[in-house]
Amino acid sequence: MMLDDSLEEYVSQANDTICLKLVKDVKDIENDDVSFHPDFTHQLYGEQESIFGYRKLKIQLYYSAGTLTTYLNKTFTDKINPHKIEGIQPDDVLKPIVEHIPPGYHDNLDTFRAEVGKDGSQFKPFGILIHCYDNEIEGVQSVMEIYKCDMSNPGFREYHERLQTFVLWFIDGASYIDVDDDKWNYFLIFEKYMSTSGTAQYCIVGYMTVYDYYAYPDKIRPRISQMIILPPYQRCGHGVQLLETVYNSYINQLNVLDITVEDPSDDFQALRNFVDCRRCLKLDRFTRESLRGPFTTHMFSQAQDRLKINKKQAREVYEILRLHVTDMSDSVASNAYKHDIKKRLSAPFQKRARELVKLRQYLTDEEYTTAQVNNDQSVIDQRLDEQYQSLFTRYRRTIERLATAQLE
Repeated sequence: MMLDDSLEEYVSQANDTICLKLVKDVKDIENDDVSFHPDFTHQLYGEQESIFGYRKLKIQLYYSAGTLTTYLNKTFTDKINPHKIEGIQPDDVLKPIVEHIPPGYHDNLDTFRAEVGKDGSQFKPFGILIHCYDNEIEGVQSVMEIYKCDMSNPGFREYHERLQTFVLWFIDGASYIDVDDDKWNYFLIFEKYMSTSGTAQYCIVGYMTVYDYYAYPDKIRPRISQMIILPPYQRCGHGVQLLETVYNSYINQLNVLDITVEDPSDDFQALRNFVDCRRCLKLDRFTRESLRGPFTTHMFSQAQDRLKINKKQAREVYEILRLHVTDMSDSVASNAYKHDIKKRLSAPFQKRARELVKLRQYLTDEEYTTAQVNNDQSVIDQRLDEQYQSLFTRYRRTIERLATAQLE
């Protein structure tokens, strides 16, 4: 819809308009400093992530820190009059959210305040405590606890219905999982803190879902599906703690072949690389001397057997650590490294060329000529250079993070 300038002030960006809160205390309800915003809203508000019909719109989606009791409402200073713009109606801004959150949410702040007041005495984490560690934020000490849950834990199904709404805002293209499938495992991380009344209370920090896939003939291959660390707790090391805890929960299970990840985002892959590199550096197959040589089956076997790292990820870890021990100012060493990386990257291009030869008899001359364009060596070389530079940049970031972690 094309709008004239007079209507532009009635258009809001959903990412900025939606204000999320984890409410630990009733005072947080009026405290805008604890607000945070979604990363993605296109699944609810379209590709433009825009809302029409209101001036200075604010959508309030608040969760009590423990039980995740939910408050949803909106405020605005003015609403478009359809009679003045050819009957065009303002968007029903709350409807897309209502369709994705469980029933029973509050739209009255007084009743929500009352629920927040009871939150500390009502809520205790579900499942089994499998890891805890100390944390300090702005000089305030707290304890972080990680729990493993499943749907057999009383009350967890209803809690998860509220928890999973965060995936819509922070995982691009996410969808709700089938909680009736008992192969799902849930790992939740909480902050345990002291309330103003001196009692221990809990606030959700983030969570991860893992599905236990079958691996022939008698093993499972857990696949990490969703992982979220909520914005108030990001860049504090909680993602590392959560991922390492999930790894550790599977490492000693003899029926686990290795662990995979479903469509990892760039941020998650960076986290995964950092964690896996730290772990592999403790293995005797990943010594500095070994890393200067080629990737071997012994490296992969040890990474899989000891750490449940799959082959593709073990290769990526090797490439990062090899870069770490390679003197890139040495032309011989740097060229050897670059050659080996490009050799791996070229495999799909070579496969495509072999497939084209097989298909030649079924293609017209025009179709074959078009297909050949993508197999032109100069085009392939350019793409390989681009892919290599992209990998090199990502690997450097991981190496820098490893160096920083060693200094801490």
